[in-house]
Amino acid sequence: MWSHPLILLLLLLTSLLTQIPSTSSSNRVDKRPKTVIQPTTNIHPSELETLFKIMETMSSDADWRVSYPNPCTPPSTWPGIECKLGNDNHLHVTRLDFGTYPNPSCKKTATFPTDIFNLPNLLSVFFYQCFTYSSTTLTIPLISSSPLQQLSLRSNPALTGKIPTQISALKNLQVLTMSQNKLTGNLPPEIFTLNSLIHLDLSYNSLSGSTPFQLGNLGNLQGLDLSYNSLSGIIPTTIGQLGLLQKLDLSSNLLTGKIPNSIQNLKSLNFLALSENHIRGNFPDGLTKLVNLEYFIMDDNPMLMPLPAQFGMLVKLQELRLANSGYSGEIPQTFCRLSNLTTLSLQNNRLTGEIPKGFTSLNHIYHLNLSRNFLDGVVPFNASFMKRLGKNLDLSENPGLCLDSKEVNLLKNESNFVVCGNHKSYSFTQPNIKSQATTTSSLLQNYFLIILFFLDFIVFFYVF
Repeated sequence: MWSHPLILLLLLLTSLLTQIPSTSSSNRVDKRPKTVIQPTTNIHPSELETLFKIMETMSSDADWRVSYPNPCTPPSTWPGIECKLGNDNHLHVTRLDFGTYPNPSCKKTATFPTDIFNLPNLLSVFFYQCFTYSSTTLTIPLISSSPLQQLSLRSNPALTGKIPTQISALKNLQVLTMSQNKLTGNLPPEIFTLNSLIHLDLSYNSLSGSTPFQLGNLGNLQGLDLSYNSLSGIIPTTIGQLGLLQKLDLSSNLLTGKIPNSIQNLKSLNFLALSENHIRGNFPDGLTKLVNLEYFIMDDNPMLMPLPAQFGMLVKLQELRLANSGYSGEIPQTFCRLSNLTTLSLQNNRLTGEIPKGFTSLNHIYHLNLSRNFLDGVVPFNASFMKRLGKNLDLSENPGLCLDSKEVNLLKNESNFVVCGNHKSYSFTQPNIKSQATTTSSLLQNYFLIILFFLDFIVFFYVF
């Protein structure tokens, strides 16, 4: 028989064990999948109707109402569309892409759909090669609360007219790209009220007039491309207020005057293109403060001045293009400091003197064009350097240049050179090697005939 204390102890342990599961189950994390509340409908009916109208205006790829009745829900999700679930338990369109596969193509009668501004959650819209036949204009209603952050219209030859002043209503725009269209007229100052802009690209249009001084208001701008237009006047000094700017392309316009001194404030700039304008005069002293500059492209401007030595201070430069601009004097020795240089284009200027010997230490260079100048002296490059660059090395049309005779036999298939001899020089040009060999062979044949003639004469004299 068990004693009373032992029975009481067993009863106590049993009681505790029966309580453990209930206690642990109350603290256990429920790992069962939770029921996801599905949206009550695909898109709000009014937004859905707006979307159908846009698609019917833009594309004839499908009967969108029939083939894709629920544009945001598989399996009938539209190509070129992104949707997100809103707080109202409805799906909303946040992005639309047109013109490139797999996005919907644009029909010939497509015109710019102003209804996109009626989509209350649309953040990004892209039109690429959409407006190619039917002439259309960019029309923006006066909207005070559009959430649009990115508007891209590229390669639309039928998109004409001016940039509307109403663009100032798109207060949330961060990226505005209207490149390779047929836009005309002046740059509306209203663009420069869009303080949220990070990237502005209006290149390859027919825009004219001056660049408004209000440009300096775009304090968040990182990329500005106004190239290939007909903009005139000077570069506004307010450009120096764009402290975050990394890319500036104003090439192929009608700009005049000097590069403003305020450009020295663009400490983040790594790409600067000013080619094919009418800019002239001295470079600003503060140019050397652009310590992050990697690309400086300024061909085809009437500079008519000595080549500035200050470029040698921009040690991060990878490309330096200063062709067809009337630069004179010698190539500064400071250029030899540009150890990161891959491309140097100085052709068709009035440069004199010798090629700096330090160019041989530019180990990253693969494109060097010094043609059509007045350079002279011995070419400092050895055969290995010249073979490495191959056709990317052009020293032609510098009558005073000559090549060290020790390098001649090591070169094959090179451009025209005059070879430096001890006290004489002779033409060394690959295209004429065959003709030179032919000439040499002819001379040898003549000498051989003369010798035969004399031998015949001696034999004849001896016999008779």
